[in-house]
Amino acid sequence: MSRFPKLLTAAAPAFVCALTLAAPPVLADTLGLGRPATEAEIKAWDLDVRPDGRGLPPGSGSVADGEELFVDYCSVCHGVFAEGVDNWPELAGGDDTLADEDPVKTVGSYWPYLSTAWDYVHRSMPYGNAQSLTHDEVYAIVAYILYSNFLVEDDFVLSHENFLEVEMPNADGFIVDDRAETEYPVFSTAPCMTDCKDSVEITMRARVLDVTPEDDSAAAPAPEPEVIQAAAPAGPDPELVAAGEKVFKRCAACHQVGEGAQNRVGPVLTGIVGQPAGAVADFRYSKALEERAEEGLVWDAETLKAFLAKPKEFLPRNKMSFPGLRKDEDLAAIVAFLQAQE
Repeated sequence: MSRFPKLLTAAAPAFVCALTLAAPPVLADTLGLGRPATEAEIKAWDLDVRPDGRGLPPGSGSVADGEELFVDYCSVCHGVFAEGVDNWPELAGGDDTLADEDPVKTVGSYWPYLSTAWDYVHRSMPYGNAQSLTHDEVYAIVAYILYSNFLVEDDFVLSHENFLEVEMPNADGFIVDDRAETEYPVFSTAPCMTDCKDSVEITMRARVLDVTPEDDSAAAPAPEPEVIQAAAPAGPDPELVAAGEKVFKRCAACHQVGEGAQNRVGPVLTGIVGQPAGAVADFRYSKALEERAEEGLVWDAETLKAFLAKPKEFLPRNKMSFPGLRKDEDLAAIVAFLQAQE
């Protein structure tokens, strides 16, 4: 009898545990925390806009207003002309590149629905101050992005009423995801472990995606391109040069001129007038421009005017997303300014 209480005491935890497991489950009662969300609170979270226009709020915005807003809120990352800065994404350009080895996926070349652009700008932009834009400001910024992709004219006004009328170039470029029916059964079978290849060859490298630095030390230096100087024209009109300097401010986000100029998003433009296309050293040109350079394209006054008026028409699939200069006087002025940059 003297040992029984000690044995019972030692076995008590296991005994209690057994009783607990044998007892029926107790249903949890409400804790009295929280409350149902109000309609206003649900509306604040319900921000998505669908391809058919559902969820799109009333409002409108013009290309002109969107350009000012884009410069203020977006250009630091995406460039003045939506061309992208450093590794920040390009929003314009990339026409006919989706089948290339290194496609340029932008709003104009890749996105199938305009609602995606509106929804993303509305929810997530500007960077660091998301959802600070009004509905009209979002419409205006999206209108400017469309203009930068040559999808609308410069007097276009985007609104909830004409939103679905905008046709995106890649609207039919996507297919229904049927992998659950076509691929999953194949991948679920036992893997093949016989008749393997004798050797494996590398067919693609990460440098195609611009994520692997080039090893310049291992590569032979590229030969300097032959520069063919055109006959020096008469000196440009000083007043026209001064006017061209003002127009060049629209180019300065990507190009530099003068002493100490360096390649940026675009190549140095010092001495460009009379220079063969693709002749600036250490700049990676688009395939389209390299092909035209091989054909003998020279940047004289007339070809520069034609290119700067409609870059995408003059040289399809080039990298420059600048929409072009609409006024003849601006074209004459910018060429005069570039002629003066020797």
